[in-house]
Amino acid sequence: MTVTSSKFPQLYFRLALSIGFFLPVADRLGLLGPAGQHAVSWGNWENFAAYTNTLMPFLSRGTASFMGVLATICEVSIALAFLIGFKVKAAAIGSFLLTLIFAICMFIFSDPKVPFYYSVFADSAGSLLLACVPAYYWSLDNYLSKKRRR
Repeated sequence: MTVTSSKFPQLYFRLALSIGFFLPVADRLGLLGPAGQHAVSWGNWENFAAYTNTLMPFLSRGTASFMGVLATICEVSIALAFLIGFKVKAAAIGSFLLTLIFAICMFIFSDPKVPFYYSVFADSAGSLLLACVPAYYWSLDNYLSKKRRR
């Protein structure tokens, strides 16, 4: 296998996206340390909920907080799916949509540069590209597919 085949790049990207979804969840749950500590964006749920409300000012605070809960559940589910390679295409489509919505909200309600600083549009585009891959090597999907063919 060479680096130019799609086997290694898709695995690398799946794992990078997985970590990229897990770490912000850990941050908003306070698992990376308190707010203000180096490399900690929120440090707790309250700070994350307030940030969510700034990205969705058209929603009430309670509704924006609910959307934050929903996004967190989606992020954990997508991260797990990418990590173990289960339902990768569905996870990639979910990742594309979630990150696209996030990027658009950041662009409109924060600062147009912010989603580019954090590569949110790139993550969204990469997720869409990952959804177009015909087979996911080194994945539970691939293992189960081979098992069904036997």
